[in-house]
Parts: sequence; C-alpha cells; structure tokens
Amino acid sequence: MAERPFVEIDRVWMRYGGSGGTLALRDTTLSVDREEFVAVVGPSGCGKSTLMRLVTGLWPASSGSVLVAGREVDGPLSIAGMAFQNPTLLPWRTIMNNVMLPLEVVWPHSRRLRHERAKYEEQCYELLELVGLKGFEKKSPWQLSGGMQQRASLCRALIHQPQLLMLDEPFASLDVFTREDLWSVMQNLWMARRPTVILVTHDLREAAFLADRILVMTSRPGRIMVERKVELPRPRTIDMTYTAAFQNLVQELRGHIDFARRGEEAANAT
Repeated sequence: MAERPFVEIDRVWMRYGGSGGTLALRDTTLSVDREEFVAVVGPSGCGKSTLMRLVTGLWPASSGSVLVAGREVDGPLSIAGMAFQNPTLLPWRTIMNNVMLPLEVVWPHSRRLRHERAKYEEQCYELLELVGLKGFEKKSPWQLSGGMQQRASLCRALIHQPQLLMLDEPFASLDVFTREDLWSVMQNLWMARRPTVILVTHDLREAAFLADRILVMTSRPGRIMVERKVELPRPRTIDMTYTAAFQNLVQELRGHIDFARRGEEAANAT
C-alpha cells in the first residue's frame, strides 16, 4: 500500500476577521509527500503565506482539514523548522548560539541539551560547515553579510532535525548573485538532510531550481490551479538556468500566473 502524503490539506477555507472578513483561501486541497521539495507560487496576496501558517499550526483553518504526519494540526508543530525573508538573528547571541536556539525550546532537545551539549554543538559545527560558515561560529550577526546571516538562519531552522521545513520567501531580500548562491546551499542542505520542504516564493526561477513539484495558486481567494512536476536532474547548477528546458518551464509558470491575474482583474471589473 502506498504511503500517505506527509502534508495533507483537504478542502480548506480560511477567512480572516470573522464572517465578513477577507476570504484568503477557498476550497484549497493539496498534498506533499515525505522528503519532497514543493514550491508554491502565485500572484501577490493569493494566500501563499496563509498556507504556511495553517500547515505550521500558527492559524486554524475556518473549515476543512490540515494533517501533518497523519495527525490533525491543532497548534504549533514541534517537528517543523521555519526560515523567513529576514534572518531575525538575535544580535546579542553569537552565530552558534543563534543556530542552537531551537534546541533550548523544542522538546525533547530542550530536556537533553544540558547533558548532551557537546553532541549538539558538534551537529551545529557540521551544519555551519555545510553552508560555508566554518570559522564564523563565534561571530555576532552584525559581523556577517546578509547572505551569511541567511545561511545561519537556514542552519537554525534545521538544527533540531525537523521533519518539515517551511521556507517563506527566504532569499527575497538578497541581491541576485547571493540569492543564486543560496539556492545551491539550500539544495545541498535538502539533499543531505532530506526534510519535507514547502517553499513559498515569488521567484519563478527559484521555484524551478529548487523544487520537485511546483503548485500555482489562483488570485485571492486562493486555491491550487496548476501542479507542475519539475523533470530537471539533480544536483542542479546555475548553468542549467540558461537552458531551454529551464527557461521554458519558467515561461510556462509565468503564463499561468498571468492567467490568474487576468481572472482577478476581470472579477474586479464586474
């Protein structure tokens, strides 16, 4: 019998502000397999970040069901790691202590940390080396560039070995060269650790480079209108982004989003 999806969203509706508030999601259904890397793209305001909040248990759905690892999500998930557009590193902590912060609050690591600190520190060193931050463990965040801070943020999201990694526009504030560099870093992290990943992004090239599968959302109220499997082999390189296959995929995705936008404009005009 086939293994059930790791993340299951079934006919979810989400409305902010009560019955007369904003309808963010409408009858949304999607699934993500264990160890799969899925990207979610769509027009601005279509509900991508709302999906993130629902899956991680930060918001309850108005109706429908959200399951992770076969269990109904009814509160914040300890098995999830998150990285956002801004690194949000604590300025008074070293890079190493910033990365290890989840171990202080996530069970069962918080119970073990005092007695197994050396083991956890070794895991932290390994992660930092994997993202190219070896030798920066004792630095303060302000001593690192924006790209280096985001590398540390990715390590922090992974230090407690989460089964699910949620990425909300993690590279959007970086210049294009740093962003492309971090795509490769993220790919290496995922291939080494194999968490299930959901990436929300406006960058179609980013989605095509990183994902196994791309979900395209309609305009608000959002739902999944297109599902596209990415056939490009791994490991992927920046050189591959200049190939016809890659550029055709990006153009196809852009066409779907343009279609969604035109639908929204037509609805607003009536």
